[in-house]
Amino acid sequence: MYQQRQQQQRRQPLQPNEDDTQDQQRKQKHLVDPGTSMGRYMINRSLGITKQPLGQMRPQISFHTHLGPVGSYAADSYIDLPTRFVHLAMNKSRHAIHALKWTPDARRVLVTSHSGEFTLWNGLAFNFESIMQAHDGAIYAINYSHSGDWLISGDQMGTIKFWQPNFNNVNILPGSHEDSVQDLVFSPNDSKFVSCSDDNTLKIWNFNTATEERVLKGHHWDVKSCDWHDELGLIVSGSKDNLIKLWDPRKGESVATIHDFKHTITECKFNNTANGSKRMLAAGSRDHSARVFDLRTMKSVYNLRRSSETDASSLLWNPVNSNIISVGGYDGSLCTYSLDRHISEEWSQSLQNTSGLVAMSKSAISMAPTHEMPYAHEKAIHAMGYHPLGNLLCTTGADRTVRFWGRSKPGDPTAFKESCYTGESHNWHQDNHNGNGDRFNGDSNQNRVPGLSLGANGGLPGLGSIPGLSS
Repeated sequence: MYQQRQQQQRRQPLQPNEDDTQDQQRKQKHLVDPGTSMGRYMINRSLGITKQPLGQMRPQISFHTHLGPVGSYAADSYIDLPTRFVHLAMNKSRHAIHALKWTPDARRVLVTSHSGEFTLWNGLAFNFESIMQAHDGAIYAINYSHSGDWLISGDQMGTIKFWQPNFNNVNILPGSHEDSVQDLVFSPNDSKFVSCSDDNTLKIWNFNTATEERVLKGHHWDVKSCDWHDELGLIVSGSKDNLIKLWDPRKGESVATIHDFKHTITECKFNNTANGSKRMLAAGSRDHSARVFDLRTMKSVYNLRRSSETDASSLLWNPVNSNIISVGGYDGSLCTYSLDRHISEEWSQSLQNTSGLVAMSKSAISMAPTHEMPYAHEKAIHAMGYHPLGNLLCTTGADRTVRFWGRSKPGDPTAFKESCYTGESHNWHQDNHNGNGDRFNGDSNQNRVPGLSLGANGGLPGLGSIPGLSS
């Protein structure tokens, strides 16, 4: 009897609960593509198929398994754009986040908070892993060495600390700067690193001896960002004095100055992508603009426009596809540009005549974003970090959250229905908080007294507006 009952239960199909089915329909699983395509390549290789046909992508979800790694579709860079929301993470003790970096093993994301804490998030499962008190003040800059053996961090009190990958603090440089440290970058061989600060200076340090070698002076206000080129032996810095300066690290002298901006330079980064020309420099400013410069001519070649008149708070090049650059705004918007896919109207018109082509070659090309998420964050985006494979983008900022973005599935009907496009969560946050910061549910009928109909002005007819009875 017992065996017969077991056989009957196996034959009967499971009847799911209606509530569970509805919950599964509401919740869309957010998946990433770290190994699907590579798994297909490995299977073909084990079967003796040496030629790996790339093929063309089709707008169907079934082609998701054929999606190649970032950089596979050189002629179609838009396939590599981070257009889909994946996950949102936040700490219980919520503080503004100023910097983030992917760990050398590319499995975790390290973020720093205004309270001086290191928080480690899993970059594949997106769950919380650990938290520790690293500095006594806000941490504005962190960076790993190219070898992945060391980590350096700088805080608002001008202190720089050396860490091992297991977060063992091995050295402290108190008073490295007279003001807060804004950025830290290693040299290509990891023997030196450069730091910039709000004390108007940059400093080059010997990492092995932890001693100061040179002080780069030339800016007249806070230095907000810096970067070290992998091949050309150049250091770039952006300051609150609206200037971008290029430095020779061997002599400690400024070799060039760019005057194209009218407000504070918030970020400046070399294009150090391995398969790129490595001759591009991108910079964002608080004058509502971001530009891409050619280091060979020292002129602006692209003017990255935005649909909203907002300042550029951060920017980052894709580490695999050298034509993709992402720009974050102070309003929480996230714009991504594909430099090889866009042809502006002015440029297309100039192609019709030679004189117009010459005129356009002397000025920067005005480029609209290839993709834009107007509600990526609720507040300013302070830092961004691409996964070393280029398929994941991590952003964070003043709204005290860490958000992950990935490539969309081909033909996904829900790809553009997230709140980062519709603004539902953003509007809820704005509409459900009054001026005093108190929250209410937004229902206009919640303050009305049952049985009393209010007039057109929100009060009782003939009695005017009475406190507590108005809508």
